[in-house]
Amino acid sequence: MRVAIISDIHGNRHAFEAVLEAVRAHDPDAIWCLGDLVGYGADPDACVALAREHADVCLAGNHDLAVTGALPIDEFSPGAAAAVEWTREAMAPENVTYLRGLRPSDQREGVGLYHASPRDPIWEYVLSPLLAELSLSAMGERVGLIGHSHVALAFTRPPDGPVSGERRYPDDEADLGGDAGWLLNPGSVGQPRDGDPRAAWLLLDLHRERAAWQRTEYDVEGAAAAIRAAELPDSLAQRLQHGQ
Repeated sequence: MRVAIISDIHGNRHAFEAVLEAVRAHDPDAIWCLGDLVGYGADPDACVALAREHADVCLAGNHDLAVTGALPIDEFSPGAAAAVEWTREAMAPENVTYLRGLRPSDQREGVGLYHASPRDPIWEYVLSPLLAELSLSAMGERVGLIGHSHVALAFTRPPDGPVSGERRYPDDEADLGGDAGWLLNPGSVGQPRDGDPRAAWLLLDLHRERAAWQRTEYDVEGAAAAIRAAELPDSLAQRLQHGQ
């Protein structure tokens, strides 16, 4: 089974549409989304509609939960909080209802799916070997998929050794065979934070036990213009151009 893994779309229709087009070229058996369909971008309804049409699995991210009112915005940055409040006003009721039906974790084909981490599927950023070690110990599956950090990366723990991890770049691959544990992050579709403004995603081949990181060009200027037209904080438009 071949699965396209996407995460952190954040209302960026331009990036989401480009990634879906790139995904089609690989003809996967399924698309799994790790959450945050909405949040920073100006097209939340379009992104939810695309996810409803194309994603076979979709998790709830912290921004999705905040938009539905299931999560307070006290811990959000000012820009993120402003985007949540704008999204609440802008979204169609049926799409908010869809978000209310999502959960922040799941399990499919023996793989753990978590928006943030196995220990805390909503909030924890797994960006260090220590946190990866704790997450792997908390995870029931050998392979887990995580989002939330907006950084394409992988951590692995062999049966007799410490956890190691690193950022992953376009066309990097990981051999998931054997007994080692893995945490894989596809990076962000809609707001990458690893210095590469291209939309990030992951192709996971469960039969061959391999993962391949992907990057897709999209209309960054169009996405930024939509944010400015919606009168969202300008910083949310500026960061798209720098992948930060």
